[in-house]
Amino acid sequence: MIRTLINSWKVPELRRKLLFTLFIIIVFRIGSAIPVPFLNVDALAGMMGNLADGGAILAYLDTLSGGAFAQATIFAMSVSPYINASIIMQLMTVALPYLENLQKEGEEGRKKLTAITRYLTIAIGLMQGTAFYFYLKSGSYMGQSIVRYTEGFAGTFAALVIVLSFTAGTALMMWLGEQINDKGVGNGISILMFAGIVSRMPSLIAKLVAYFNLALEDSSSFGKYFVFVPVFVLMFLFMMWVIVFMNDAERRIPIQYAKRTVGRKMYAGQSSHIPLKIGIAGVMPIIFATSILAIPNFVNFFARPTGWVKTVLDSLSVNGPVYTIVYFFLILMFAYFYVAVTYNPIEMANNLRQSNGVIPGIRPGKPTSDYFGRILSKVTLLGALFLAFIALLPIGFAAFTGMGNLSMGGTSIIIMVGVALETVKQMESQLMMKHYKGFLD
Repeated sequence: MIRTLINSWKVPELRRKLLFTLFIIIVFRIGSAIPVPFLNVDALAGMMGNLADGGAILAYLDTLSGGAFAQATIFAMSVSPYINASIIMQLMTVALPYLENLQKEGEEGRKKLTAITRYLTIAIGLMQGTAFYFYLKSGSYMGQSIVRYTEGFAGTFAALVIVLSFTAGTALMMWLGEQINDKGVGNGISILMFAGIVSRMPSLIAKLVAYFNLALEDSSSFGKYFVFVPVFVLMFLFMMWVIVFMNDAERRIPIQYAKRTVGRKMYAGQSSHIPLKIGIAGVMPIIFATSILAIPNFVNFFARPTGWVKTVLDSLSVNGPVYTIVYFFLILMFAYFYVAVTYNPIEMANNLRQSNGVIPGIRPGKPTSDYFGRILSKVTLLGALFLAFIALLPIGFAAFTGMGNLSMGGTSIIIMVGVALETVKQMESQLMMKHYKGFLD
């Protein structure tokens, strides 16, 4: 990875792309530190600090936004509205023939789908920003209101400015991601998510140091952290290794191509393979599952329900066993859903037949498509179990050790490592296209 970065830096075009991506990340981090107007920053910090120690959904949102959510900055909504809009669009593309036809229309259809996704992102950002405003309006810390003006014309004006600031931040985040896609390196939204997660690393280290100091102060009751803190570090490194290993693991389907005649020349048949990655769905199932399970926590966090509604929503809190079980099955379900949308066994079999290729021992046509379906099902199950293991391991560790306020969960680690690997692969492919001698050697 380091060698790839060094080689990329030596190519002027790639160096400009890297510098542009770094510039966008700096803009994102600056925006994450600018609070919206009409908020009592000190009272906000106190209230959010208390919630961060025991909050579930807050920890997820704050990690995703790189600390912007807890500070109620202009980028507080981060990329979550865009992710939710993308999830909705993928689901609706399967359900609505109009959107499905747009997807098949090529470049023009994709442009229309992108435009619809943008509008939907703004709408979701507006709704989330409004909900966040009402939560801030109802909150206080040591007798101090979070929102400075809540009554009369001043209160209405302050509400409009705060909500529109959150919405504008959502639109700007989406635009920054698109600029990285056009002029930078990697997937823009993924890069911004990566930057937000990495920015929480100092906070994670500070919490681990705090646990260690707690063990030093009172070894009789808290000496367990002498063991748990190193174990967490080893677990963190082990999860990164597993993610890297599984990212390269693949199931190879052997392919035999028939002899063919071109002009007067006869070309012998060739043997090849179709690689299917074990993590074929990538990180998308875990993002989908987290976004779905965030909805009850959003309602519980912002609406503050009572009675049986609160009981049901509390059972779906991150620290509860029901959440863990539902989370596991949602990851499996979305893994199969994503593969079903992305890969069509019948189309794969037809493409193979058109290229005069066959799978040894499998007849062309329906038997080949059935074979592809069985292989995809097995690979998807193995990849989904891997994702579930990585996602649930930190939850189990927190429940066992009581170290539940650490900001780095399985979702964050998968996103962080996955984005880094995909970005490096993209740089490697661009280096190969440039025929960079130092890289090819």
